[in-house]
Amino acid sequence: MRLENKTAIITGGAQGFGAGIVDKFLAEGARVLVADINGDMAETKAAEHKNAIPCTVDVADAASVQAMINTAVSAWGHIDITVNNAGVTHLPAPMETVTETDFDRVFAVNCKSIYLIAQSLVPHMKSRQTGAILNVSSTAGLSPRPNLNWYNASKGWVNTATKAMAVELAPHGIRVNAINPVAGETPLLASFMGEDTPEIRAKFLSSIPLGRFSQPEDMGNAAAFLCSDEASMITGTLMEVDGGRCI
Repeated sequence: MRLENKTAIITGGAQGFGAGIVDKFLAEGARVLVADINGDMAETKAAEHKNAIPCTVDVADAASVQAMINTAVSAWGHIDITVNNAGVTHLPAPMETVTETDFDRVFAVNCKSIYLIAQSLVPHMKSRQTGAILNVSSTAGLSPRPNLNWYNASKGWVNTATKAMAVELAPHGIRVNAINPVAGETPLLASFMGEDTPEIRAKFLSSIPLGRFSQPEDMGNAAAFLCSDEASMITGTLMEVDGGRCI
């Protein structure tokens, strides 16, 4: 129960890595706002647990983000933890062929969302002189793959932002970390690989020393530790949860 009595917002919490983080946080005693752009899926996920609240949010929209923060504060009175998990990618393609629409969407969801949530959340956490923010990045931001150039770049932004946030917010008692997962068994897997075939899976797995894709529970375990009081001396770290891919 390492998160007992903690309150947490998890964006993109209805499926994939986000759902794994939701499950682990609730198992560790947290109260969780399951925030997702798919409101029906958020409601379905929240209904699985007693201490979960659903919330429909567009993390790239300032008014929607503020409404999400207001929902959490109204429910609990304060916010201890926020996990910025919502993310998208463009399909694998030569960098010059990715459309401007896809580029804007990747940076809006993967990067602008962190800025917007910080705008709404940081004053609240500063007033309490405590808080934990976890950004879900990617090994793509540490060891880029060809043909995912702008996704790689967005996750490199997330990693740099994490360190910059950690340095600035440390005097206010706020810790900021990131996890960098390798691709896993989530709805985005086929998008990362281009297509999902046994041959492409085998080629992808050959780059991961532990020989398997990451699972939602892997992200939940790492996230729960970094957001718990056990990690009270850890801030600005970019934890690789990648089966050794970045070695």
